Amino acid sequence: MAAAYQGPAWLAGVATVVPSASVSRVHVTGASGAGTSTLGAALAGALDAPHLDTDDYFWEPTDPPYEIARAPEARLSLLTEELDRHPSWVLSGSLCGWGDPVIPRFELVVFLWVPREIRLARLRERELRRFGAAALAPGGAMHANHEAFLEWAASYDEGGLDMRSRARPDAWLGGRPGPLLRPEGERPVEAGLAEVLRELAVG
Repeated sequence: MAAAYQGPAWLAGVATVVPSASVSRVHVTGASGAGTSTLGAALAGALDAPHLDTDDYFWEPTDPPYEIARAPEARLSLLTEELDRHPSWVLSGSLCGWGDPVIPRFELVVFLWVPREIRLARLRERELRRFGAAALAPGGAMHANHEAFLEWAASYDEGGLDMRSRARPDAWLGGRPGPLLRPEGERPVEAGLAEVLRELAVG
């Protein structure tokens, strides 16, 4: 039996939608700032399953973070080893272009789309919490990286297949067999979680 979830009170009410014996392997993807990590963590808590995020495999651990990308084969090897350790898991983030061999493992894919202005506002707030105002200000240690990151994130909806963009997941989601959820717009995490749990319960 799954352990009682120790998160928000509202989650205790919806976590029982999926039987504890279910084997669930879910990929939550979308643009930076769409809420993939937030929904992924909530879903993992509801399923009593590990929450994995592709950033932990894509990037080498550095200080400041997100400076050095791992080689594609190293990312894939680390991710595959971790997935093999668990019968159920929730994987958030993007693995387009390097993680294709694990796509057949997904029992459900959730693709989140949120308008650009909302995503960028979330990312600015997240970066401010993570690094502080002084580091992000002109002349600060993270200023150049911060501005480049926001410019990259802003190009997601119009970008091509040569970058992390909406075109990339659209290319493989369209031909992938299996359940797919595509929630659009800004909404509370509990609403998105309830929708995913309903899909898993009837899938």
